[in-house]
Formats: sequence, structure tokens, C-alpha cells
Amino acid sequence: MIGLQKIIASCFGIGYIKGGGTIAALLCCVPWYLLSAKGVYQQESLAITIAVTVLGVWVAKGVENNWGKDSSRVVIDEVAGMMISLLFVPVTLPYIVTGFILFRLLDITKPLLIRKTEMLPGGWGVMMDDILAGVYANLILHTIMWLNIF
Repeated sequence: MIGLQKIIASCFGIGYIKGGGTIAALLCCVPWYLLSAKGVYQQESLAITIAVTVLGVWVAKGVENNWGKDSSRVVIDEVAGMMISLLFVPVTLPYIVTGFILFRLLDITKPLLIRKTEMLPGGWGVMMDDILAGVYANLILHTIMWLNIF
């Protein structure tokens, strides 16, 4: 079981690459865009995002004994956070690029209580900072939509 958890947590090995979190978040944008082009709608996107997030909590907790607390090899948290960033936002290149930049900036700098969530136990501590960064990025994107900037 731990082998499967490592594969999922590292997103099929992306977590072993330097800058794996950024790469995983960036690569997440491609299927997000393609699924939208194929007619996957907001409800399905929400269900997929929830599933990835729940799966992330489980695998992050599972690999903690082998890899340590919040290992850089765990990148499913960045995928979940990136997906949250793009929920209910038009799937266009300007929004995807802006969402990616906002999410990574918030995930790296960890403002507005994001850093404190890392203290949560187990998989929640690994996932919650990215979840919150994704929520903040999503709120900013919705503000941009409301202001009709793009």
C-alpha cells in the first residue's frame, strides 16, 4: 500500500524532480483546460477537486512515516490547491495563467494564516496550506472576474 501512496503523493514521480510542486501545479492546468474543452462542467470539476483533495490527505498521511513531515516529494497538495484556484473560473488562458501565478505566489509566501495550517496533524497539515492558498487565489480570480479585467 505504501508504494501506491508514494506514487500518488508524488504524482507519478513529479515530486522527485527539483521544483516538483511548481511543475505539478503547472501540469495540472493542462488536463483542467482539456477537460473543459471536452465539456466537463463545474459540478464535475468540483467533484474531481474534492476527490483529489481527500486522496491527498490520505496519501500524505500514509507517506509521512517514510518521507517525514510535509516532504517536498509530496506534490498532490499543489495539484489540489491549483484545482481549487481554478474552480468556477472561466477556463481561458489569461485566467489559468493568472490562477497559476497567484496560487504559487500564495503557496510559497504563505500569508494570511496559510503558514499556521501546516501545524495541523497528519495529511491535513500537508494539504491545508495549499487548500487555503487555492481558496485565496480563487477569491482573487473571482474579484478579477467581477471587475471584468479579462
